[in-house]
Amino acid sequence: MATAATITARADKIVEGRNMTKVVLASGSPSRLDILRRAGVEPVVMPSDVDETPLPGETPSRLALRLAEAKASAVARGVTEGFVIGGDSVLELDGTVYGKPGDPQTAVEVWRRISGREAAFHTGHCVIDVAAGRTVTALGTTTVRFAKLSDEEIAEYVKTGEPLAVAGAFKSSHRGGWFVEGIDGDPTNVQGLSLSILRRLFTELGVSVASLWNAWVLDLTGGPGR
Repeated sequence: MATAATITARADKIVEGRNMTKVVLASGSPSRLDILRRAGVEPVVMPSDVDETPLPGETPSRLALRLAEAKASAVARGVTEGFVIGGDSVLELDGTVYGKPGDPQTAVEVWRRISGREAAFHTGHCVIDVAAGRTVTALGTTTVRFAKLSDEEIAEYVKTGEPLAVAGAFKSSHRGGWFVEGIDGDPTNVQGLSLSILRRLFTELGVSVASLWNAWVLDLTGGPGR
């Protein structure tokens, strides 16, 4: 078993040999933070305060992309280095956009519409290289097939409070997962950030995602972390 001194020495060596890159998450979303942490990135969280009201005639996909860039840009103005990640998600059904319900009654209405249906989940992604002044964006769209819920199931799910503050009134990685019959596309896109899309954006900026990994998420007792 490694001693405390051995673990500390190994950690110092890892940090010394790794060029740690500052990453800022322009979102207060627990799901987005969890995705990045599980992928080895420990970002600085700086939620933005951007008006999420759709513009007249704006499509759901364009809305998600515009808000992702707006959120990242708002935060980047107060940052001097590193990379700022912005994201925004909406659910689209029959051309109508469904963002965060905000209250129980709206959440119930959303679920009565999407129950038993197939909908498109759009997530806009934006990465800003603050030092270089470069901005790259991309949209991820995933098809979600919802189970047919009874009124009682809808009421019980809404009662948990989970659907109120999330796009489309569901969280596929939590209680909402019981009511998702299938997902076509990147599952992390439905959770708020697509890792594959983020990798492409960082590559476009000339950055390897390995340089973003936080050394402290490694298993310092010997083997690699999970």
